[in-house]
This record gives sequence, structure tokens and C-alpha cells, in this order.
Amino acid sequence: MFPKALGSGADIVCADLEDAVAPKDKASAREIAFSQLPLAAGPARVERVIRINCLRTLDGMADVKALLESAQVVESVMVPKVKGPEEVRNLGDLLDEYRRDTLLHVIIETNEALEAAHEIARASGRIEALFFGGVDMAADLRCKGTWMALYYARARVVHAAATAGLDALDVPYLDLDDRDGMVREAAMAAELGFTGKGAIHPKQIADLNAVFTPDEASVAHARMVLDAFAKQDTGLLVVNGKLIERPVLRSYARMVAVYERARQSIDD
Repeated sequence: MFPKALGSGADIVCADLEDAVAPKDKASAREIAFSQLPLAAGPARVERVIRINCLRTLDGMADVKALLESAQVVESVMVPKVKGPEEVRNLGDLLDEYRRDTLLHVIIETNEALEAAHEIARASGRIEALFFGGVDMAADLRCKGTWMALYYARARVVHAAATAGLDALDVPYLDLDDRDGMVREAAMAAELGFTGKGAIHPKQIADLNAVFTPDEASVAHARMVLDAFAKQDTGLLVVNGKLIERPVLRSYARMVAVYERARQSIDD
């Protein structure tokens, strides 16, 4: 199944050793993930991630041991149930000691992690992204898993990720038959500042890519504004009757970069 997932059009493929695996199957899943995902056939652009178990459990410690001893280069691991920056820092230190180049994706899904989100985001230079774990977060916050109930938690994750210069990825939408609901939630996540959203089925990927990839008209406008500012060297500009200030250039430059990266992925 790894090659199929790697060819699905996703930017990241994650093999889950945590919630998706029954306790009796943890050892075999661990062996398969660490030995086969790094070698599976698929586009080089797709990041290969293994979600390990909570670092405060025996299975999590066994996963870290397998990571450090793996004969294959493990590109990235996803760390769940984090409570504070010291967990991430300790894992980073171990990877440094064993000279592993593995990157980290950290899930913010506990009350403690939400409180320490900014410290966690800066805990290691290996961190690439913060993930929002909405299901566990709702259980910890004693709230419903609705958009409004989790709005503050989402916003705090986006704030922490943006401050540290990291990607922020929203929780997957679990109702596979509610395409409209997923697209609507993805659009709201993008509006809030998330840079992507998890998928649990291949049929969700095309819609999510469409939501988080800027459209050609928006990119053309952004390029026109960037070019106009470059030519006039001014602090503000009126374009089609709308006043645009220089700070907006950062958003436009980011939009163009995301678009170009997405186009490159399609061409590759």
C-alpha cells in the first residue's frame, strides 16, 4: 500500500504506528514501517513520515529505538500526545547524538501542548510542521469537535507555527461521505492560516489540494502587484481602485511561492 499512497497526489504520506494499530500488532507494524516505507517506490517530492507512539509509553520508546537503529534513512517522524517542549528537545538531542537527519512533525492535541505551543514550536530546529489534533484536543478541552468549539485551539496552533516559521496542518475530516463539509472546513482552515489539511482517504486529496493551492487569477494579480511595487519603489500603491500597502507583499510573495511549488510538483 505504500507505493499507492505515495502516488496519490498528497504532499506527505504518513504511516501510522499509533491510533491505527492495535496493541498486538505494534511490533510488526513498527518493523514494516521502518524497513519498507523509506524504500517504497514513489515520487521523491513526497515526504515520508512515520507517526510513532507517544514518547511517554513503552511502544513510543520502542519506536524511538527502532528509529535510531534503522538501517534505512527515515525522512521524518510525527510525534503525538506531546505535553511540553522537553519531549521534542530530548528526541532531537537523541537524533543529534546518533547522527540521524530525521525531521519532526509535532501534533498539538493536549491541553498542555496547547498552553506550550510556542515553546514546542521552537524546541528543535528539526521541526517542520505543527499538526492540530482536533479529536484528542476536543476530549481534553471537554468540548464538542465543531469548528467554533475548537476555533481558539486552531488559532493558537497557527499563531505558534507562524511565529516559528513552520507549516500548520489541520486535522483530517473524518466523514468520508461529506465532501461539501470537508471542503468548507478546509477553506476555513486556509482562511485562518493553516497551510494544509490531513486526509484519511485518497478521494479527499484532490479537493484539499485545490483549496490550499492558489488559483491562477489570484497568482496573476499577486505578480502584477509585486511587479508594480518593484517598479515604483513606494510604500503603498493603488491597484484597480484599491489601496495596497507594502506589508501585503509578504502574503503575495508567499502565494506565488506556494503556487510555483505546486506547479513544479505536477510537472515532476
